[in-house]
Amino acid sequence: MRQRFSGFTLLELLVVVALIAVGTVGVGLALRDSGQAALEAQAQALAALLESGRAQSRATGVPVRWKPVPGGFEWVGLDNSGPDALPTTWRTEGIQAQVAAPLLLGPEPLIGAQSVQLWRAEQPQQRITVATNGVGPFAIVYNESKP
Repeated sequence: MRQRFSGFTLLELLVVVALIAVGTVGVGLALRDSGQAALEAQAQALAALLESGRAQSRATGVPVRWKPVPGGFEWVGLDNSGPDALPTTWRTEGIQAQVAAPLLLGPEPLIGAQSVQLWRAEQPQQRITVATNGVGPFAIVYNESKP
């Protein structure tokens, strides 16, 4: 007579462990702070907008300044009308910005080092800086270690 063993095979145990690992990764990604992701997306969009304003300033030879205003920002010196107008509002509600002085975007090819700091009103401790050294393009600079 043959003995019958009860229990799980190694393959069954490996499948269960793999499913638990995949589920854990999925939960970890789902729990990422959506507010921080929105702030990063806004910072990337702002860097692109500032570069666009910089290019327009160089193309027209007119000095262009960018400055934050309540609820958004404004372009000074830029003809911002028509279908190609640059946006003047944040993509996400509650974004705040701070600059030492309005950003001068041109028309000279080399501008001074400049930066703007962004944060969400509900989490002012999480900040992202969009900056340039005056030679390179505007880019995101993280103020603390990225989560």
